[in-house]
Amino acid sequence: MFFEQFYLGCLAHASYMLGSGGEAAVIDPQRDVDLYLETAAQQNLKIRYIFETHLHADFVSGHRELAARTGATVYIGARAGATFPHVPLSDGFELRFGDVQVRALETPGHTPESLCLVVTDLAKSGDPSLVLTGDTLFIGDVGRPDLLPQFSPQQLAGMLYDSLHGKLLRLPDATLVYPAHGAGSLCGRQMRNERSSTIGTERLTNYALQIPSREQFIRELTSNLPPRPAYFAQDAEINRGGAESLADLPLLQPVSARELRARMDQGALVLDTRSPEEFGAGHVPGSVNISLSGQFASWAGTVLGLAAEPVIVAASREKAEESRLRLARVGIEHAGGYLEGGVAAWKEAGFDLQTLPQANVAELAGRLASQRAQVLDVRREAEWVAGHIAGAHFWPLDRFSVSLPQVDSGQPLFVHCKSGYRSSIACSLLLKAGCRNIVNVVGGFDAWQQAGQPVETGPAPQMAAAEARP
Repeated sequence: MFFEQFYLGCLAHASYMLGSGGEAAVIDPQRDVDLYLETAAQQNLKIRYIFETHLHADFVSGHRELAARTGATVYIGARAGATFPHVPLSDGFELRFGDVQVRALETPGHTPESLCLVVTDLAKSGDPSLVLTGDTLFIGDVGRPDLLPQFSPQQLAGMLYDSLHGKLLRLPDATLVYPAHGAGSLCGRQMRNERSSTIGTERLTNYALQIPSREQFIRELTSNLPPRPAYFAQDAEINRGGAESLADLPLLQPVSARELRARMDQGALVLDTRSPEEFGAGHVPGSVNISLSGQFASWAGTVLGLAAEPVIVAASREKAEESRLRLARVGIEHAGGYLEGGVAAWKEAGFDLQTLPQANVAELAGRLASQRAQVLDVRREAEWVAGHIAGAHFWPLDRFSVSLPQVDSGQPLFVHCKSGYRSSIACSLLLKAGCRNIVNVVGGFDAWQQAGQPVETGPAPQMAAAEARP
């Protein structure tokens, strides 16, 4: 049996290929599908089967394009309500190709249509070799139960408990576990960094599987859930019908500095995908900084929304094209072009650049000691609870799309996250809103702790809606 995991770090997404007898199956494909075609060709396999473990909410799947290019059949849970050509799956479904047997388990909970796929390599044994768990069981965690308005989180959490204990945990302990996401995904809360595990290991180490009762499981799984990005529901609907081919999207067009200036006067959005350091040194005024170096697409979907048509500023034409591809992976398909020549062309056209001051934690500590600074923490609630800077204000970045924090421009506002990536996004949004005296903290809370600076713990403060004010 041929088996390969494809891991897309920026989305913390894992997809898979199984092969035997000259045929292959792809499970949970990403939007750009050439990598599966190339791998199949290298292994002398023909892709005949495509499985979706559920309607993914955090990325746009490539199942429709992959099926069109290979003639493969798509399989998805019967409760998905999929409108593309497919075979609906339920308990008892089995498929064999070569020495590979795939058996479907209906495991509702993360979503009603969620499936796990039990894979047996019959050339080795009649026992299950591995299970592809989608978003039902992660490494160290389980899927979040709050993505659907048709069911309450409590209802879905109850279904998830039954699926885990009634089906998955009945598999042999040696069965390898391969989920659809890893650490960093918003589809869970406490995922470990490993890319695979076993049923036995998860039984002993996964906190969610240690919860002694169904009632307590429901309580714990539905408390302190991270905010659900608005684009999740939109991506699930795109996947229900199947996304169009990437090749059918319009080409990314160059935009001159003067044309960009005219578009900005009409309200055009500018997305700067360079590093926080490059952005801080000089950028097109009013642009939003989401660097390609981190979870770019997820934050773009969260902060900008899928209807955004950004003009991309990048270090090169190639980086602009990469930005466009990564935006399409979450459903932002209508980029407004890219700034030809980048920031240098903007400056050469005679237009001013805006800067974002950067400060290290030693500078921040000195400012706080003299009471000449305010601090804004834009991390997630669980990070704040685990430790934060005394006196800091709390406003997580994923809330910025709803409302911005109230800002007192009388003192410098030092904005920090874990490392400086999210804080640069937050600073750019504050600058765009007209705020001034904003400083990005280089190295973030990690650097603060490494420097031995004092840390407090405790619950996050209640946040009242407030708009940013210059």
